[in-house]
Amino acid sequence: MIFDIDIIRKVYEQLPEKIKQVREALQRPLTLTEKILLTHLSPDVPVKNYKRAGDYVNFAPDRVAMQDATAQMALLQLMNSGRTSVAVPSTVHCDHLIQAYKNADADLETANVTNREVYEFLRDVSNKFGIGFWKPGAGIIHQVVLENYAFPGGMMIGTDSHTPNAGGLGMIAIGVGGADAVDVMAGLPWELKMPKLIGVKLTGKLSGWSAPKDVILKVAGILTVKGGTNAVIEYFGEGAETLTATGKGTICNMGAEVGATTSIFPFDEKSADYLEQTSRKEVADEARKIMEHLQPDPEVVANPEKYYDQLIEINLSELEPHINGPFTPDAAYTISEFGEAVKKNNWPRKMEVGLIGSCTNSSYEDLTRAVSIVKQASDEHVPVKAQFLINPGSEQIRYTAERDGILKIFEDAGATLIANACGPCIGQWKRDDDVKDRKNSIVTSFNRNFAKRNDGNPNTHAFVTSPELVAALTIAGDLCFNPLTDTLENEKGEKVKLKEPTGFEKPPMGYEVKDAGYIEPAKNGHEIEISIDPDSNRLQKLEPFPAWDGEDLTDLPLLIKVKGKCTTDHISMAGPWLRFRGHLDNISDNMLIGAVNVFNDKTNAVLDQETNEYINVPKLARKYKSQGVGSVVVAEENYGEGSSREHAAMEPRHLNVKVILVKSFARIHETNLKKQGMLALTFVDNEDYNKIQERDKISILGLKDFAPGKDLTVQLLHADGTKDTFKASHTYNEQQIEWFRAGSALNAMK
Repeated sequence: MIFDIDIIRKVYEQLPEKIKQVREALQRPLTLTEKILLTHLSPDVPVKNYKRAGDYVNFAPDRVAMQDATAQMALLQLMNSGRTSVAVPSTVHCDHLIQAYKNADADLETANVTNREVYEFLRDVSNKFGIGFWKPGAGIIHQVVLENYAFPGGMMIGTDSHTPNAGGLGMIAIGVGGADAVDVMAGLPWELKMPKLIGVKLTGKLSGWSAPKDVILKVAGILTVKGGTNAVIEYFGEGAETLTATGKGTICNMGAEVGATTSIFPFDEKSADYLEQTSRKEVADEARKIMEHLQPDPEVVANPEKYYDQLIEINLSELEPHINGPFTPDAAYTISEFGEAVKKNNWPRKMEVGLIGSCTNSSYEDLTRAVSIVKQASDEHVPVKAQFLINPGSEQIRYTAERDGILKIFEDAGATLIANACGPCIGQWKRDDDVKDRKNSIVTSFNRNFAKRNDGNPNTHAFVTSPELVAALTIAGDLCFNPLTDTLENEKGEKVKLKEPTGFEKPPMGYEVKDAGYIEPAKNGHEIEISIDPDSNRLQKLEPFPAWDGEDLTDLPLLIKVKGKCTTDHISMAGPWLRFRGHLDNISDNMLIGAVNVFNDKTNAVLDQETNEYINVPKLARKYKSQGVGSVVVAEENYGEGSSREHAAMEPRHLNVKVILVKSFARIHETNLKKQGMLALTFVDNEDYNKIQERDKISILGLKDFAPGKDLTVQLLHADGTKDTFKASHTYNEQQIEWFRAGSALNAMK
């Protein structure tokens, strides 16, 4: 079954003429990113040379994808939009709420019981609004999208930061918050700051232990976690043509870890092969006819420094395997450097759990390359010394891998097969070993490794690498093991050196699945009534946020001044809190509980100025709210890095936080704050961060003249009666200022 083939045909029929018009308007060759973005402008938006990382532009994406954790809030907002059906093809994927504990079957059964209310809500709303529904166990959203919906030259938004995975098939796919998804599902233009372009020229060809994952691990080390902010990373070159579509998907997926708007590869024969493998030959054939339009222009490839804002060159033939971490995905080490880093930093050398899967590395190719290492060890009687968890990316991959004997090799080696879901990658892992209060190391093929990310334990040192290296290190049980140079000992005391991994780009007998897990929306869905139990602790009807009262914000208490990294995991943790993603009041009890207070170096301990006691952050915010008082959050660089979860913006809004004042924002989070009617401000001079004291009363002045490009004034009233005043900047345009005045983008829409 090919989904939305008529829409894809329409895009391809119009693309050559649209690109011709763009090239005539700009009078220069085009990158692939420009071709797709500028042919997806909203109908009333002119084609012109927009200022990169400066101009806001309205677009018309082809489709929307939502995972179950973020879909709850997105659909609750959609219910308030006045729409009766979605304006573009949209899907919901139930992949986040399944906790990994025992095994795939048992965990899925438990999830269907514990999440029944949420799954039924998502299914009913999907039916009502004409949204495709992928049931629990069908697979991880990004792998399912790559197998079924991604198409070269298309444009998609998704309520998950790793939506760019679809860039592996030449699609502009961008992670957003739920309010953005509602705009597109409601048929409204979708706004994005025109991104800068980072070109990555790939030459050579991967070999040996090196894998596509190593490309993005190296790029993360180069760009850091904020180096891709407001930029698209566009890969090109003869090296790109040697990578498989799923390998390219892995690279694009992890572009989220450097803050990139999205990442993309050109369409080529590897892309066409994957479309054909996944029963989309018609799409492949149509794309081949216009291949020149699904690649950067030849002049761009010949002289990339003229057309990209930044250029990175990587020779795949020379690329060493990488391991990144711990605690941040941009701490990059080659395998030859890593062992010394482990010893120098005194990281726990014993490797306790290896995890293969997640939306980043759970393809058939990934599983076959990893299992080739496991089979070698088994054949040579080398024991597996660490715990091993495997989660396939989709039911199609799981079924095919089971048919081909791949899963049996893993299980015979002691691995536990967990559900086709996100699981430990997003903290949905009920870990049953004794690591709660001690330092320990795990190695994953995931994408993100912030403290507490996988198991809720701040002592867990999580390292990110390729599936094949995860397999090797799991067998060795030793972080310092280098399979390129070191040997293992088998049960007979013999030295064994692992051979290079091998795998299959595609299943030799093709993909097969009995029940992929897709449920088409009901034909008469408009007749469905959506009811939410007012006593439910999982779902809560959304009430509109209040509009701005027209006055400056004066004498607001400081809620917390955050020290260091503050990701969306710090602001709104996942793991056990995922169960409240559809209940704004309940989930607000996790607001900023992971953030470090600069005044005491503690988490979830902020000063109640009235009692002089340190209490938890949500409790103090609720106290201020009950008194009709707003509050202010102050933080450092790249605030809101990580997930697209808009709960990290909605919780402060719900608890009457008025202002987030930081040194810099991550892209998605800044947009989410604006959508919810918050003031997202940045220091003009970062040294002003140091002026803010624990007992300050903070005023934001100049709001009556709030305008694009015009700074606002921050006034601090210190406890001793003295004052400090400085400027704060913002990136609001006229439309976003209207969101602030209306109380939210949804209010303004209505």
